[in-house]
Amino acid sequence: MSFFDSIQQLLNSGGNVLWVILWVSMGLWCLIIERLLYFRQAYPIQRERWLQQWQCRADKNSAHALSIRECIISEAKISMTKTIPIISMLVVLCPLLGLLGTVTGMIHVFDVMAVTGSGNARAMASGVSQATIPTMAGMVIAITGLYFSKLIEQKVSEETHHLTDLLQYH
Repeated sequence: MSFFDSIQQLLNSGGNVLWVILWVSMGLWCLIIERLLYFRQAYPIQRERWLQQWQCRADKNSAHALSIRECIISEAKISMTKTIPIISMLVVLCPLLGLLGTVTGMIHVFDVMAVTGSGNARAMASGVSQATIPTMAGMVIAITGLYFSKLIEQKVSEETHHLTDLLQYH
């Protein structure tokens, strides 16, 4: 049995909800990787552009200069936090989808019990599997996504403070 066959077997044993969790997790990880690449590649270039914009100003101590400085910092923060709300929403959605998988799996177990008229453990095993696998997958994805989400939020906070320090207001 190949690796992909075993992955497909796991996804099939988890039911349709596990497929939804897979697609949500792929979207989540694409957004997380995009933000990490942004901080590694695009943000340093943008930061230099903002610093040059500030350094080219002759006036750095008037109320108008303070407004421009705040505008630059706000623009940077908006740029850095662009996809964080979507990442946070997907992190919260994963355990809820796992719970949905639990409910649908238990419905399957109860259907088997109603059809067979007994508590046959072998007949109920696929439903129990269908109930537990999505829960586990949703929690694992949510925990790892939460870690990277907080890592990105911390990076935004650090870079905002760093940019604020670099844009000196006399």
